Amino acid sequence: MNFFYIKALHIIFVVTWFSGLFYIVRLFIYNAEAAEKPEPEKSILQNQLSIMIKRLWFGITWPSAVLTFIFGGWILSVWIFQMGYSWDSWLLLKLTFVLILFLYHFSLHVIYKQQSKGIFKYTSQQLRIWNEVATILLVAIVFLVVVKNNISFVWGLVGLFLFILLLMGAIKIYKAVRNK
Repeated sequence: MNFFYIKALHIIFVVTWFSGLFYIVRLFIYNAEAAEKPEPEKSILQNQLSIMIKRLWFGITWPSAVLTFIFGGWILSVWIFQMGYSWDSWLLLKLTFVLILFLYHFSLHVIYKQQSKGIFKYTSQQLRIWNEVATILLVAIVFLVVVKNNISFVWGLVGLFLFILLLMGAIKIYKAVRNK
């Protein structure tokens, strides 16, 4: 198969994977908030949310993660073994962020299993903060892929740290507006 088709499929599944990661946590938030509602509203909301969560998690997010891994590994093997590229520092750092992304994905699977058993260990506010981890990883990975070795490690970290501060500030502002 042509290298560019593999790359296109990889990008498509990265996009669908991230879509699933972003939306699943929103559904976890709504499910946690529904758990605090009185009956029958609680049961009605949680029944509908559990269907939506299960379909998103197993119908889109997990398959997209697996296909991202397969096509990404395929690209990596072609890139290194057939095209002769080396393991540059940007690539190793990107793969580190991808590993963290998979660990994040597995953490969401733990939350999925807990919530499907009616266990709500995290508040909606904690989940809102946890939701931003995928955003931070997306920004880091995309910048590494696009700018490669043209970015200073220190300035990259400073930029990522400032982005994280911006996100946390936005969460605090949203909470203040929501509580009014």
